[in-house]
Amino acid sequence: MIAEIGLAALWFAAALAVLQMVSGAFALRSADGAPNPMAIYARPAAVVQALLAVLAFLMLLWAFAITDLSIKLVATNSHSMKPMIYKLTGTWGNHEGSMLLWVGVLALSGGLLAAFERRLPERTMGATLAVQGFVGLGFYAFLLLSSNPFERLPVPAIEGVGLNPLLQDIGLAIHPPTLYAGYVGLSVAFSLAMGALLTNQVNPSFARVLRPWVLGAWVLLTFGITAGSYWAYYELGWGGWWFWDPVENASFMPWLAATALMHSVSVLAARDALRTWTIMLGVLAFSMSMLGTFLVRSGVLTSVHAFAVDPERGSFILALLGLYIGGAFTIFALRAGAVAEGKRFAVTSREGALVFNNVMLSAILAIVLLGTLYPLLTEAFNVRVSVGPPYFNPASAIFAVPMFLVMAVGPLLRWKEDKPARIQFEVALVAAVLIAVISLVTILGDYPFLPVLGLGLALALGVAALLPLRGRKLTRVPVATWGMVLAHFGVAVSLFGMACEGAFTQERLAAVAPGGTEQVGDFDVTLESVTPVAGPNWTAIEARIAVSRDGAEPVILSPQARNFWSPAQATSESALLTRWDGQLYAVIGNQAEDGRWQIRVWWKPFVTFIWYGGLLIALGGVLAIAGRVRVDLKRRKAEELGEARRADLAELGAHDAEPFPAE
Repeated sequence: MIAEIGLAALWFAAALAVLQMVSGAFALRSADGAPNPMAIYARPAAVVQALLAVLAFLMLLWAFAITDLSIKLVATNSHSMKPMIYKLTGTWGNHEGSMLLWVGVLALSGGLLAAFERRLPERTMGATLAVQGFVGLGFYAFLLLSSNPFERLPVPAIEGVGLNPLLQDIGLAIHPPTLYAGYVGLSVAFSLAMGALLTNQVNPSFARVLRPWVLGAWVLLTFGITAGSYWAYYELGWGGWWFWDPVENASFMPWLAATALMHSVSVLAARDALRTWTIMLGVLAFSMSMLGTFLVRSGVLTSVHAFAVDPERGSFILALLGLYIGGAFTIFALRAGAVAEGKRFAVTSREGALVFNNVMLSAILAIVLLGTLYPLLTEAFNVRVSVGPPYFNPASAIFAVPMFLVMAVGPLLRWKEDKPARIQFEVALVAAVLIAVISLVTILGDYPFLPVLGLGLALALGVAALLPLRGRKLTRVPVATWGMVLAHFGVAVSLFGMACEGAFTQERLAAVAPGGTEQVGDFDVTLESVTPVAGPNWTAIEARIAVSRDGAEPVILSPQARNFWSPAQATSESALLTRWDGQLYAVIGNQAEDGRWQIRVWWKPFVTFIWYGGLLIALGGVLAIAGRVRVDLKRRKAEELGEARRADLAELGAHDAEPFPAE
């Protein structure tokens, strides 16, 4: 009954998506003062649809928890002996389950928007829910017609195949759900942008409604990308934290667009500027999330992240991509001219700095998009091309360097117009730090140019991130400002970790007999022994490596070469020794004919700052959300008090106008 309940919930949810879409569309045919009778069904349809979609996902989660081998998806992605945590994460560690999670979060977001948002005019809300229902309907059709997660087997399997061993990690419990929630947050931003565009309500009030969804999506994408980077770093055993893999780029591109959108919507909310730019970025951000979905789940990519290999599914997603994005840009082209320009501002202003950095972010996005799609295009003509760091790093740096420089001084500028001479001390301080760091590192050794430049930018940006607090009483600084400071400081911390890892990493690859010692950096690495071990669903060869730094007491590391038996696959489990100034990273390889073992060891100075910075960026976003919600609540309370006061005055005036009763 689990599969039948889940499938029925999906069908009913799809029907309610149709009702939501049609009912919301009727709202466009009436004025706000006289709503169309059909329009009243959009909100309840969205709420009930959300409950049904969540129910469908919970049924699939239950099926994986009890290992219901009569369901094809469970039989091909789980088995009864797998630890419970990996049974549950196996729910979304496959194509159909991940798409059901996507649809569930999409419907839940639409339901929350319909249930609690009351600031938008009803026509705009109706149009927004109609777009959200239209987006959801396409994915319901994809699940029900092409990728049914509840398909039954004619005969239940005796035992399941199991989950990809590379995905049997706690990181998988965090990484995909947060990314999907971020993608879906961008779908809500897209629906709100389309609703405002269709009803000509692109104004600061609309921006204040849009801002929490964009900020929330951006925070989730930031956290998801950070978690995914660390997962790939320690789980894949390659020693790197970012490879410019197409699947990594598929999540990075929406983040770039969301970052630009986040700043643009803040300008619109605060200064009533960048109206058309905000709508365009809303469409672009969702376009990148849809493109990422197509790349990962269409079968055009081969990766541990890419689940689908069926061309039919890829064609379905491509059709959705063309329908949604093509339709959205068509509407934008037809309606953008009707959007009022908004307030003007000078180039030397905070708005000007934000626009400049948005252009830089868009340029980086274009570079990543080109580098990601180009190999796919050439492969269609039987020409294999590999695009990696030699292209992405310098091409992105052309636009990232000026972006970081403007990012350092932008928050110090005033809104609307400012004189650069007013912040000459701050500019001089940032420039001095940048030049001093680059000069010092260059004198100390022969290091690659880009990492050295990145190190100087990181320290200069870290100093600049704190300058908005200068001369202010810290207890009086708004929470949203703390969020901005923390997020910008997090960017500096991450950039510092990236630069140090790129400039100062040391690597040692050697064949070592038990008892042999190698050196990497200031660490002595001794291979003490290699023994077989067994886990719940794997066997492994485990090395015992003693690591000593500057003659201190040795620390034991235990890297493994694992062999999973369900499904059969070999993996490499790295061992990490974390210190305040970096990480020692060790991997065990194969045994040579003479009995020696291959070991590979890296010393990566300050590499952990990459992920510390990512967490700080996400935390800054959370503080920004809290600060904006607090301000919006105060504004709403003030408006309510103002309305009550006006009502009291009107009532008093009416009473004063009445004649005294006759005695």
